[in-house]
Amino acid sequence: MIRPAAERDIPAVAAIYDAILTEEELGRGCTGWIRGVYPTEDTARAALALGELYVDDDDGRILAAARINGEQVAEYALAHWRFPADDSRVLVLHTLVVDPAAKGRGCGRRFVAFYEQLAIRLGRPFLRMDTNVKNSPARRLYASLGYAEVGVVSSVFNGIEGVQLVCLEKKL
Repeated sequence: MIRPAAERDIPAVAAIYDAILTEEELGRGCTGWIRGVYPTEDTARAALALGELYVDDDDGRILAAARINGEQVAEYALAHWRFPADDSRVLVLHTLVVDPAAKGRGCGRRFVAFYEQLAIRLGRPFLRMDTNVKNSPARRLYASLGYAEVGVVSSVFNGIEGVQLVCLEKKL
């Protein structure tokens, strides 16, 4: 069940970040994230404080998490969006993470479906997100769910130098 996160979920979300960063350090990940830079426990706490953190709760075990809001990061201004939209009609999915131990269980697909249903409920038909160009698994997932890559933006993103940020969108 995907639900708004609570304070009690922060350790589990931080543990997912840690597990993903460990996979990255062992050469089995492709997020481009860096331990101690992004994401950190403070990343989750900031999203929680704004009421924007959601978790996939499987009977008390947090399998995935993401931040969902209308904030289009500055780099989005450089993308060539197919659907120009007023900010009030855009919903953005940030930092979708799935516990590596839950890989292959459909958590990513389930989270994106939740994100899309939330957008419908909020009257925000223009969906946007991003990922690192080297994150092939995420890019394949998003493409299979109907998201179009509209551009790659070079940036310092979340404190990480040299990120090639793939911008994606979908109109509901």
